[in-house]
Amino acid sequence: MNIMKLLEEIVIEDSIEIEAEPEAVFKFLLDLKDDASYRAWHPNDHISFRWVKGNPWEVGSIVNAKEYIHGVIHTLKFVVTKMIPNRIIEYTPTFWLFRVFIPKNSFIIEKTSRGFNFQAVGCYRVGRIGKLFAEKRITEGINSIKKHLREEGEYLKNSVEKKIYNKVAAPDRVPSARSR
Repeated sequence: MNIMKLLEEIVIEDSIEIEAEPEAVFKFLLDLKDDASYRAWHPNDHISFRWVKGNPWEVGSIVNAKEYIHGVIHTLKFVVTKMIPNRIIEYTPTFWLFRVFIPKNSFIIEKTSRGFNFQAVGCYRVGRIGKLFAEKRITEGINSIKKHLREEGEYLKNSVEKKIYNKVAAPDRVPSARSR
């Protein structure tokens, strides 16, 4: 039996137009190297960020991150699987079992007449039986991820357009249920 037939794919995405050059957003992403730079991206939800293998955003590099989603702290470990400068970054969980349920996440940049469109995409797989019995909880989780992606895009837009991201002092983490 093919386990993928038991899973339904859900793609969650958010995009925002940014009035700047694609290089500006890639500089912002490439500068994500530590807790302070990660918190500056999303001060309300991002907690910690460490590259544990390789150079930032190179294919094969591994990062550990902690963030709030739906008011709960999630510890994430991802490997970069694709990187085309100023166009796309893809990453996936390092643990094979998590990759069954989270096969790919992406940051995609497309040129527009006023600048570029930044798109964050998360691909998830949900068991059909689990969805049947936990539909409300799954819907809440999807909505929390959508909200988080939208907020990340807004923070990124504000930072890149104002060119202040490298000057922002990350505040101390104040626990709350911000992503609910």
